[in-house]
Amino acid sequence: MRKNPIRLGVAGAIAAAAVLAFSGCSGTATAGTGSSTTGSKTVTIYSADGLGDWYKKQFADFTAKTGVTVQYVEAGSGEVVSRALKEKSNPQADVLVTLPPFIQQAKAKGLLQKTSADLSAVPDAEKDASGDYVSLVENYASMIRGTAAAPKPDSWNDLLDASYQGKVQYSTPGQAGDGTAMLLLLEHSMGQKAALDYLGKLQKNNVGPSSSTGALGPKVSKGELSVANSDLQMAEQSIAADKSAYEVFFPKTDDGKRATVALPYVMGLAAGAPDKANGDKLIEFLLSKEVQQTISGDAFGIPVRSDVTPTDANYQTLKKALDGVEIWQPDWTSVLGSLDDTVAAYKTATGQ
Repeated sequence: MRKNPIRLGVAGAIAAAAVLAFSGCSGTATAGTGSSTTGSKTVTIYSADGLGDWYKKQFADFTAKTGVTVQYVEAGSGEVVSRALKEKSNPQADVLVTLPPFIQQAKAKGLLQKTSADLSAVPDAEKDASGDYVSLVENYASMIRGTAAAPKPDSWNDLLDASYQGKVQYSTPGQAGDGTAMLLLLEHSMGQKAALDYLGKLQKNNVGPSSSTGALGPKVSKGELSVANSDLQMAEQSIAADKSAYEVFFPKTDDGKRATVALPYVMGLAAGAPDKANGDKLIEFLLSKEVQQTISGDAFGIPVRSDVTPTDANYQTLKKALDGVEIWQPDWTSVLGSLDDTVAAYKTATGQ
């Protein structure tokens, strides 16, 4: 999927009808078992973390309109695929939402099937040619730094300073989508050898592995960490909704340039979905113009429909954050093909 940076101007209450089973960022909750009975009133979605607050209202509206209850399980990007793979012989999820390259991995492992939902308003570049997955929300990898962090880092090299010992953490490449994106971005910006050397040096300040990016934001906000990786949508949403005490930044490389990776939330209908018809309905609902129009204002995301152009204050915040930042779009199919080798090289370099 190729993203269009021009669109960014740069190169509780939940309704009683909607039953949501949350795991938190650790992804340890148990999903309700979807029923395969004709006329089922249940649909189960496994999703990467970051959209939970936005989902609440959308799922409640979906239930009010269709009578179908949404059962929701949240996890790290890799864990979404891992869980679906473990359940492949007895699928429990109807819809999967995760980040690249994990959505491509899900397809390669036979965990997705073509949806009958109407995808016509989504540009071809935003969806799989065979209809197995489609972008739901545009997003971009980022870093976050505590508002009280001192000194305040602005470059990748700043994070190597001894003052950050035990104050830096990032989600694990190969397990978390944002962590994988961070590794890929460093290799893109520095070259593979230099990036691996850098991450090896960063280990002296790194707290340790984390399977989920969403677990790191609260630590930065509390001052337990000074810096962590994140993504633009999740971070800005938390700053606005939770008053999180951190800010988004895109670290400079030695040449003074800043870059990010286009990292959309991507959605697909699960192969063997127990409630396939309801899965199709949910996908079509989340891609509807009415729902896509809420993404920027309610969740700091960028809609994927070509007929939705946000103008709200949140959208302007995103544009400002990305001003002067290079947006890089990897070839995710190629990334997936070499992912095992990439992660293995990372583990060797960092001793993790």
